[in-house]
Amino acid sequence: MRWLRPLAVTALCASIAACTTSPTGRSQLLLLSDSELNEMGRQAFTQYQQELPTAGQASHRYVQCIADAIVAELPAEQRQLDWQIRVFESEQPNAFALPGGYMGVNTGMLDIATTQDQLASVIGHEIGHVLANHANERASTESATSLGLSVISSTSGMQSAGGQQLMGVLGMGAQYGIVLPFSRAHESEADVIGLDLMAQAGFNPRESVTLWENMQAATGGGAPPEWMSTHPGQGQRIQGLQGNMDQALALYEQARSNGRTPNCPRP
Repeated sequence: MRWLRPLAVTALCASIAACTTSPTGRSQLLLLSDSELNEMGRQAFTQYQQELPTAGQASHRYVQCIADAIVAELPAEQRQLDWQIRVFESEQPNAFALPGGYMGVNTGMLDIATTQDQLASVIGHEIGHVLANHANERASTESATSLGLSVISSTSGMQSAGGQQLMGVLGMGAQYGIVLPFSRAHESEADVIGLDLMAQAGFNPRESVTLWENMQAATGGGAPPEWMSTHPGQGQRIQGLQGNMDQALALYEQARSNGRTPNCPRP
């Protein structure tokens, strides 16, 4: 089923100017406009804040301090996004990013990320999702996959009951063979981008590995099988971070020598 995505993407790229590259140089298909996605992100963030309980001001000041330190090192064009971050009361150790620069961190993540450097790796990761246009790419990829399946259905005589059953299997194959692995690619790419971002801001990139060791200890191996998950396995994430650590450490040492020593008191 891996040929479905290249087929659909090639057809779309041939008809519209929608192909670009991510910050790491990976080819991307982006079909939606930035303004459209940013407005969707703003609306979703507003709804989250209306429906989910938020943490106290001390927690907000803590995560805002870390986010501000990272955002301050972004190029001027990227700093112009409406960067906002909030802490939501939830035991689930999770964080999210929305188009436009809107981010959320659960209080459960503060139990896993026990230092400012560990939390900086989480926030850097979420900022990496935004900078790499992952929301746009994911929506565009799913649209391209649906297009590929519809073309197969219309040209292969699969309108019968048996054909529809086969299309269901193909859909499952597309889900596990294309969409989820592509989401894992996003997570790995955001890890690499976030590692450099936190280092440039003066946060110790080594603590990103400690964060995932903490996560492993907290989850106790209860994650779903990696091939059915939108995230890489925790061990794989640690390996990816370690593989990019030398560059991050060089950025960290340069940042510290330039006086970047963030100090965000933990509540």
